[in-house]
Amino acid sequence: MRDDHRGLRLFLHLTQSLNFGRTSLDCHVSPATLTRTVQRLEAELGHRLFDRGPRGVSLTAEGQRFREYAVQALELWQAYRDEHPYPAELTGSLTVFATVTACQALLPDLLAPFRTAHPQVRLDLRTGDAAAALARLDEGEADVTVAGIPARLPEPLAGRTVTVTDLVLVTARDRPDPGLDGPFVLPQRGLVREAADRWLRARGRPVDVACEPDGHEALLALVALGCGTGVVPRLVLEHSGVRDRISVLPAAPAPEPFPIGLCVRRSDLRRPLVAALWSLTAQW
Repeated sequence: MRDDHRGLRLFLHLTQSLNFGRTSLDCHVSPATLTRTVQRLEAELGHRLFDRGPRGVSLTAEGQRFREYAVQALELWQAYRDEHPYPAELTGSLTVFATVTACQALLPDLLAPFRTAHPQVRLDLRTGDAAAALARLDEGEADVTVAGIPARLPEPLAGRTVTVTDLVLVTARDRPDPGLDGPFVLPQRGLVREAADRWLRARGRPVDVACEPDGHEALLALVALGCGTGVVPRLVLEHSGVRDRISVLPAAPAPEPFPIGLCVRRSDLRRPLVAALWSLTAQW
């Protein structure tokens, strides 16, 4: 079960701040996420909860009534959870988001103890671009993510490193005159792109970016086609179907190592399913 009360918590914070920007900042959610949450509540209730005007944001009469309900609903939910912290046998569904590489290289071993201990729990596994992992948690679309971990996680999230991989520079094996001067094939966004940008800036040379694909698999395909020099985690390269067509370029200094780990919402560590997975991966 996901945190179905997250929308109520965001709503209550907004009733206190009456400022979308402040609530977005304090609750570590994007302004778009906060706006969608309020719009979804208003659509479900059939009433406006806030008036938005030149002088700012104010609660409507229905918003004041719904605030009383939200406070009581969260108090009742917490009281119930305190009385029934853990069922005798865990059941339900746990949604895990991971990259394709993480699914192949990490998840079978990482999730095996949990699967053995709780065979009645359904694992809902979803894959996608590593850059979207933390957003999936933020949007409530995943309970757990396995992907790159930033040096500083947003306060609402908890992370645990499960492995560290090198970032390597790669080029097509048959590319004439391969080197470190580009052009470069870099991820469009995400932690690898940020690390690559830092490494390139430190070299103090103009950067020619030829392509900016969404995912690492697409990046390696473009590198294999000779479009340029790429920057990827070595773990991704080792599990790529085009690795035989790619060479690793020596670089000194090399880009910084890349931590990969497990991330959850801190509030979800009280949930039995998430708490069980967290405890079983502590020594991984």
